[in-house]
Amino acid sequence: MHRRTLLTSLAILPFTAPLLAQAAQIGVNTPFPPLSPERIKAIAPAAEQAAWLDYLARSQAQLAADQAALMAERKGLSTIPADPKTGDGEKTMPLDKPAEWYASAEGRKVADNIVSFQTPAGGWGKNQPRDTEPRVTGQHYVANNAPHNGSSGDFDTSAVPGWSYVGTIDNGATITETRFLALAFNATKDVRYRDAAIRGLTYLLNAQFPNGGWPQVWPLMGGYHDAMTLNDNAMISVSRLVGDAGRGDTGFGFLPADLRARLLAAEQRALTVFLKAQVVIDGKLTMWAQQYDALTLMPSSARNYEMPSLSSSESGSLLVYLMKQPNPSVEMKTAIVAGIATLEATKIEGKAFEKTPDGKDRLLVDKPGAGPIWSRYYDLKTMKPIFGNRTKTLHDTINDVEPERRRGYSWFGSGPQSALKAYIAWKAKQG
Repeated sequence: MHRRTLLTSLAILPFTAPLLAQAAQIGVNTPFPPLSPERIKAIAPAAEQAAWLDYLARSQAQLAADQAALMAERKGLSTIPADPKTGDGEKTMPLDKPAEWYASAEGRKVADNIVSFQTPAGGWGKNQPRDTEPRVTGQHYVANNAPHNGSSGDFDTSAVPGWSYVGTIDNGATITETRFLALAFNATKDVRYRDAAIRGLTYLLNAQFPNGGWPQVWPLMGGYHDAMTLNDNAMISVSRLVGDAGRGDTGFGFLPADLRARLLAAEQRALTVFLKAQVVIDGKLTMWAQQYDALTLMPSSARNYEMPSLSSSESGSLLVYLMKQPNPSVEMKTAIVAGIATLEATKIEGKAFEKTPDGKDRLLVDKPGAGPIWSRYYDLKTMKPIFGNRTKTLHDTINDVEPERRRGYSWFGSGPQSALKAYIAWKAKQG
């Protein structure tokens, strides 16, 4: 199976260099090129271009349909309803309650809200509490998710003003709603919940790239949102969902056989592209990136301070997912072993990323016995930690990150430790 290879002059070695070595600006982040007919014709193999062009045309047609549906609702209204409230959406959609809770007034209120805010395409927006009132005629489908500063140089700016994340897998959106509706249908037998769950799964099938990945937002909204997105475990969570649904697990036994077959095939396509996307440096398999150009499978940028790089957090989560696959192929086993080896080589011991005493900053400090932790990002050439600013400058030390980003972003974390622990049991099982 073909993988994209990054060539450098350095081999993968355990990270032992001082983390606070001489600081230097090591680059500038550049924006991700969105999917377009021109790029498809220039980059995609001839045999694959028709599928990619069809995908893009379907996305553009669905975007137009979604916008037309909202405009039709608003026609003749004297007052346009306020946008939905923002907040922690996942917290309002628990997936671990007893069955009777989903049939209660409290549970049904959440399910009714979810159904009302489903977009015409079948997805949902992010960061929306679902325990509030249902959507009203003419109200936007999604909460306002405008970028942090909204400047012309912000990579997060939507290509269509006022139309951001209208159907997304970011922050658990669409994934959580679909899982909740399945539980609600099983508890109530209300066909509205069943039908909305099926529409949510169909949305995910429609959003899947021809190569098996998923963009962050669909219909596509331009910029890095068009990238194949592992960030925050988005694509991993979708792949797990379509696999569960295809097998009839976690409450999805009500799905028709033909849809279940399509969902299982979607998971297999995702597993295939996961293996293809594992980054090769100096001939060695390493980890995975947060985002990829779907046409080239090369790591790509996202927000201004999120550069093309290896990502320890997403790599750890993906490895755990891969280790749960039954009957792994030789290639999958090889990918897992290499990924674990890279996590072992890049872990940081005796350090902690902590708030300063006044709570106004966060710094990487010496802490004997602490760890392991990992940098969120590792440079694609040196395999050493890399950091970014909203101004797009890239640095080799956290000390050069502006205070707002230093304290407001998870530059270091211990999450990959779960993959190392899972590997012990997985390796024993492989014999």
